[in-house]
Amino acid sequence: MDRQYVGIDFHRRRSVIVRKDSAGDKLSVTHVANDPLAIAAVIAEAGAEPEVVIEATYGWYWIVDWLQAQGAHVHLANPSGLNWGTRRVKNDERDAVDLADMLRLGRLPEAWIAPPATRELRELVRYRAKLVGLRSGLKAQVHAVLAKEGVMPSARDLFGHAGNSELDALELAPAYRMRIASLRALIDVYNTEVGNFEREIQSRLRRDRGYRVIQQINGIGPTMAAILVAEIGDVSRFRSAEALCSWAGLTPKHRESDTVVHRGGVTKQGSRLVRWAVIEGTVRYHGGDKLAADWRRIAERRGKHKATVAVARKVLTLVYYGLRDGEIRCLAKTA
Repeated sequence: MDRQYVGIDFHRRRSVIVRKDSAGDKLSVTHVANDPLAIAAVIAEAGAEPEVVIEATYGWYWIVDWLQAQGAHVHLANPSGLNWGTRRVKNDERDAVDLADMLRLGRLPEAWIAPPATRELRELVRYRAKLVGLRSGLKAQVHAVLAKEGVMPSARDLFGHAGNSELDALELAPAYRMRIASLRALIDVYNTEVGNFEREIQSRLRRDRGYRVIQQINGIGPTMAAILVAEIGDVSRFRSAEALCSWAGLTPKHRESDTVVHRGGVTKQGSRLVRWAVIEGTVRYHGGDKLAADWRRIAERRGKHKATVAVARKVLTLVYYGLRDGEIRCLAKTA
């Protein structure tokens, strides 16, 4: 039987499924509700073990798992590589057709399908990051209220022990006092939730060798290490450390035409959390003794920002080898 290619334009409530043969002839177009049995019935028409492609869009986890359980070879399309915004006509059927054609012709910008355990870890890590961001917004509101009353806190950490004592002693107008009390109560709730998620994340990673090893890098503590392990996933999917840095968006842009070559800043195309983790870890410690000299040398020539990004790329290179080999040889203690 001729191999068939199935493109699925997947949405929240319904999907469009297009089947094509290896010659590119359209065999069927089906509009179907997102019911597993209904989708499976359509996919079954493509024969045993069909090649199926679906875009990595909102809520794709369950449909990919279901299709794989039915024996389909599922491919995940990376939305950033599809370039659909420049088309004159864009509709669900056209999207499904294009997905099937890109898979059939070997031109699909394919994304990695993380296994369920990795997706669960990512869920915990990303939600913790979301909670921290929301908590930061609440803390900023406290500072804003104090500014309205002309209060300049003397404590370095307004939400530490000394800062809380200072807040307790403030005499503010009733409305401001009530708002700050509400914000502090919410911050306490967020502190509890962040702590709960941190304990769960560390519990899941306590036996992960790579997680422990990459914490040898100055600036990469338990939180940063958890982000890197969860977001990178199976590091063996990257052929080299350079490929990992490119995936994380830490490599320079490259535009070349004929004899003209332009290289710009980093692409920033990739995991925001990974970029944030390695850059945040680099800002203060510059990667430790072995990389601090590189940071100073680059900073003198190109400025501190570019030095930080360049050393962050070196840090991510060390992370690659730590996750791949279970050790970072250049950081190993000498006898």
